[in-house]
Amino acid sequence: MNTTFYFQDLLPALNQGLLVSLALILPSAIMGLLVGTGVGTVRAFGGPVASSLARGYASLFRGTPLVIQLFVLYFGLPNVGIYLSPYVAAVTGFTLCSGAYHSEYIRGGLLSIKKGQVAAAHALGFSTWKTLCHVIVPQALRRALPGCGNELIYLIKYSSLAYIITCIELTGEGKVLASKTFRFTEVFLVVGLYYLVLVSLATWGLNWLEQRLAVPGFGHSRN
Repeated sequence: MNTTFYFQDLLPALNQGLLVSLALILPSAIMGLLVGTGVGTVRAFGGPVASSLARGYASLFRGTPLVIQLFVLYFGLPNVGIYLSPYVAAVTGFTLCSGAYHSEYIRGGLLSIKKGQVAAAHALGFSTWKTLCHVIVPQALRRALPGCGNELIYLIKYSSLAYIITCIELTGEGKVLASKTFRFTEVFLVVGLYYLVLVSLATWGLNWLEQRLAVPGFGHSRN
C-alpha cells in the first residue's frame, strides 16, 4: 500500500479541515445551549407574547432543513444588504438550529420540575428570577442533559454541511482532495473515521458529565 498519499496529502489536508470543524462546533455548541436555555425558559414560563415568539422561533428552525437555513444566511441575506462570511454564516446557522432543539429539551426539563418547589422557594423569600436561576434551571439542565448531548452529537455531524457555503472544513477538505485525486473511497473512509472519533470522544465526555452531575438516588443508575 502506498502510504505517501496518506501522510503527505490526505492527513495534512484533513487535519487542517479538522481545526476548522472544531472552530465551528465549539462556539456553536456553547451558544446553541445558551440560546436553547433562554428560549426554553421563555417557552415554559414566559408570558403569552414572549412564549408565542419563542415557539415560533423553535418551530421555524426545527421545521426547516438546516441546508436551507444556511443558504438563506449566506446567499439570501446579501439581497437585503447583510453580508456574512462563510464562517460566520455557518456558526450562526448551527447556533440557531441547535438552540431550537435545545429549547425543546430544556422546556421539557423545566416542566418536569414539581410546582411545589417554586412555591417553596417563594416561601423562603426567593424572587422569581432567583428561583429560576438557583432552583429550577439547574435541575432542568440535569434532566435535559441526555437530549442536549444528542444534539451535540448531531451538531458534530451536520457541521459537515458548512462546505456547501464555501466554509471548507473537514468534509470540504476531503471533497477538494478527492476531486483532485479521484480517490473518493479512501478519502471519505478516512473522513468518516475522523467523525467517528469526534463523536466517540463527545459521547465519552457526555457520559462522564452525566455521572458527575447525577444526584444519588434520583433516577441515576450505573451501567
